[in-house]
Amino acid sequence: MECPNIFGDILLVEDNPGDVRLTKEMLKETDLDPTTHVVSDGVEALEFLKQQGEYFDAPRPDVILLDLHLSRMDGEEVLAEMEDEMREIPIIAISGSQQGAVLKLDDLEEQVDACLEKPIQPDEFEALARSL
Repeated sequence: MECPNIFGDILLVEDNPGDVRLTKEMLKETDLDPTTHVVSDGVEALEFLKQQGEYFDAPRPDVILLDLHLSRMDGEEVLAEMEDEMREIPIIAISGSQQGAVLKLDDLEEQVDACLEKPIQPDEFEALARSL
């Protein structure tokens, strides 16, 4: 039985090209079939969400995969700058280490919906996606 497309659009906020590639490959292994939009830092993420500059026609994502450790503006700063209507979008924080992610999630628990360790596993992501 084929599952319905849960997410039409995913915004991946990730500054490591290798992690971007791995995440895109992981998404192909799920039955979710999303369109993935990638930005490399928090400044671009906010522009995408606010539909500013080159992102004037960006779609509203169904979920945000937000790396916590970004070079220009980190995930915590992005969360602090998000406007109220953006907070309705489910946010999954992603981190290179589960321990670091859990510690960070403790600080940000009211601002994110979940946290995953990189590299993201397809079955783990799919189960989480269905629960959101």
